[in-house]
Amino acid sequence: MVATVPTGIDGLDSILNGGLVKDATVLVSGNPGTGKSLFGIQYLYDGVIDHDEHGIYISFEENEEDIRQAAESIGFDRWGELVDDGSIKVYDKQHMLREGDFSSALETLMEDFANTAYDRLVLDSLTMFSLFFDNEKEKRTYLLKFSDILKQNGLTSLLINEQGAVFPQTEIGLENFLTDGNIYFIQTPTDSGVNRYVWVAKMRKQDIDTDIFPMEIDEGGIKVYERAGGFSMMGRDSPDSGF
Repeated sequence: MVATVPTGIDGLDSILNGGLVKDATVLVSGNPGTGKSLFGIQYLYDGVIDHDEHGIYISFEENEEDIRQAAESIGFDRWGELVDDGSIKVYDKQHMLREGDFSSALETLMEDFANTAYDRLVLDSLTMFSLFFDNEKEKRTYLLKFSDILKQNGLTSLLINEQGAVFPQTEIGLENFLTDGNIYFIQTPTDSGVNRYVWVAKMRKQDIDTDIFPMEIDEGGIKVYERAGGFSMMGRDSPDSGF
């Protein structure tokens, strides 16, 4: 039996047969506005509230106040309290970009890992992470090194990746092959707005359902649903049943 870490999203955990593989590094990809960062927030929040697992959120794109407001906007009202008491550590863009190069940023993280035990990590995002490096080879080297460090420290991690393509199969980068799992967040336009979907394309050591499932973002976070009879990739109907 493979040890798993629940994501805090019931439908997604059902698809994953319990959650993410423990100590895995999972790539979370999608175009802007699909819910990737909210997924990371929910993953850490659930870890503390329901499993007493401490988390660390690394953001190259937002400051700490922006992240808190995003958490509170979907009902995670205790986010600020959990950051204040150390249950969730936030390294925001002001801190990470001040380091100037990834080696310095990595040294800061290593010092933190040596002094504090974390269970879950979110890095948001690999797009900004890539700006530290001059070429793809250097990026790949540091990504492999970073992934190894996360595993060695017992962290089950989400690496968020901005993707320009609407459908993931049209844009596959090297990082997809360097991680233990790939989860895609997809949205398609409709007459009344957008429909949202999640696709778990890969999860090493896990027998997963690789179908595409509808999801919603609402008060209380992300919800993933069983495929409903009237719900299609381009339809306007709402999902009518959940896991």
